[in-house]
Amino acid sequence: MKNEATSAVQMLVPDGKTIRTLEVVKDTPIDAPIEIVWESILEELGSAAMAPNGTSMAMKIEPWPGGRWYRETGEIAGHLWGHVQVIKPPKLLELNGPLFMSYPAISHVQYRLVADGEKTLMKFAHRAIGLIDPEHAKGVHSGWQKITEGIIAIAARRKNG
Repeated sequence: MKNEATSAVQMLVPDGKTIRTLEVVKDTPIDAPIEIVWESILEELGSAAMAPNGTSMAMKIEPWPGGRWYRETGEIAGHLWGHVQVIKPPKLLELNGPLFMSYPAISHVQYRLVADGEKTLMKFAHRAIGLIDPEHAKGVHSGWQKITEGIIAIAARRKNG
């Protein structure tokens, strides 16, 4: 299993803030067919998304080109995490947007699935650039790990009935 994570300082901007890059790359084998893993990703990024305290994130994903990935908090309030840039079911999902960062930053997230019989290799990458908060850069790794574990659990549930 290949797992890489890096964060690098790129440049200082005139107000003294630092433009940083962020990269998380993970290859995860999942014991489920590609179609089940695909649906599990959509569920985990949408209705199954949970905050660290175990409450629902109220996330929605519109699985079509240009579709929104957002958090709906009611009364027309919410937070846009990104848009679907590329979708090729059941093999490729790419999202771009600020994600959890409410400051000048842009992310690209990619889920690429490779079938291996009744198993699937999930190739994941999150790359970002902007005025990335160093605490967010640290926490992003555990956040994506939690999401990966959620995808695995949903895939196991779907596969087993």
